[in-house]
Amino acid sequence: MTEALTPEALVISDVSGTSGQTPENPAAGAVPLSPEDLQAAVHATADRSRKAARRMAQANRAWKDRALRAIGASLTENQKHILDANSKDVAMGRANGTSAALLDRLTLTPARIEGLVAALENLAGLPDPVGNVVRGQTLPNGLRLRQVNVPMGVVAAIYEARPNVTVDIAGLALKSGNAVILRGGSAAANTNEALVRILREALDSVGLPADAVQTVDQFGREGANVLMRARGRVDVLIPRGGRDLIQTVVTNSAVPVIETGEGNVHIFIDESANEEMAVEILLNAKTQRPSVCNTVETLLVHSGTTVLPAVAKALRSAGVTLHVDGRIAAALGEDIETVPADDEDWATEYMDLDLAVAMVDSLDEAVNHIRTWTTGHTEAILTNNLANAEKFIAEVDSAAVIVNASTRFTDGGELGLGAEVGISTQKLHARGPMGLTELTTTKWIVQGEGQIRA
Repeated sequence: MTEALTPEALVISDVSGTSGQTPENPAAGAVPLSPEDLQAAVHATADRSRKAARRMAQANRAWKDRALRAIGASLTENQKHILDANSKDVAMGRANGTSAALLDRLTLTPARIEGLVAALENLAGLPDPVGNVVRGQTLPNGLRLRQVNVPMGVVAAIYEARPNVTVDIAGLALKSGNAVILRGGSAAANTNEALVRILREALDSVGLPADAVQTVDQFGREGANVLMRARGRVDVLIPRGGRDLIQTVVTNSAVPVIETGEGNVHIFIDESANEEMAVEILLNAKTQRPSVCNTVETLLVHSGTTVLPAVAKALRSAGVTLHVDGRIAAALGEDIETVPADDEDWATEYMDLDLAVAMVDSLDEAVNHIRTWTTGHTEAILTNNLANAEKFIAEVDSAAVIVNASTRFTDGGELGLGAEVGISTQKLHARGPMGLTELTTTKWIVQGEGQIRA
């Protein structure tokens, strides 16, 4: 067990490893630097990360798992200090008019910290992806080939108001043999400051480089801009947040980006769906934690089903505002309160207790609606018709397609991947929940006995 940190120790004076010219507590605002000094400072951070990444790439599984468990122990021992820091961020968020959805993401509780510790323990129990042989063969000329997983190197993450991501991404990066540079944003500055200190102390306690976890929060938004342009120093950049943040990173980054996407998530209830199952799944998918990206935002209901009144009544009883088209409004009548929907509703990721609801006459119509408005995150069908389920799976092109279960299962932990870096909605090497393997690339190993090419 690591020694509990004192409140004074949680005040980071040298979190990025610089000396003498270290910026102040990021919660108090970034220290103004000239563009040249700012670039030099961020580049120095990245260079230290690259050096740490070389050591991490050589660490075996047992060593990395000791680090994960040391981090978990320190989170538990320093829970009060973390919650005190978080309460400052939450209070500031409320004072600044932060939405309820973002406040929920920002807030840590004892249960959520326990969840982070459990995720780290689960991560320690997973196989190490580094060195895994993807494929191999011996060529007719005798050359022996292997394609193996290797760490990315330096992984940077830019996210907002999500202090749990600080631990999740760091844990995944460390287990997969990488170093990580974090930009968690001003909304969670106090919390992230405490968490980064704990992460670095835990790494040092087991003999791994503290610089495998660094932050550029102390350099503010301009520091993040420099990080995005640090091609050659940073190997991959992962944005996690709302549409504006993601598109800013995708548009402005010179570093290769794995794009995580917003979740305009759909559920289609076909005419054969079971009423009890439909009610339970919709309540879970919409109300369990409405501020997250795998929460359902649009419900499509087949005109032939009889489950609509029960589903609508259950959702309204749970406080969900139903934004409905004309056919749904007519079917529900005045017994259930609704508000009219328009095209903006079909495109909206509410991240709150709001749900857009439309009626369709066929599976094809539901699929067409999804194709028009989806962000490619998660779509689900509730059905007792196997042919409809197979058709939905085949024709819906999203990172996750679910049959007869809640969309809340699109999650690295729930799918057995450990924690997750984010949900990738692109179609490159990483799609869907990004776990350990998605933070590796591959290397070809070719072994011969003097062969030359003819």
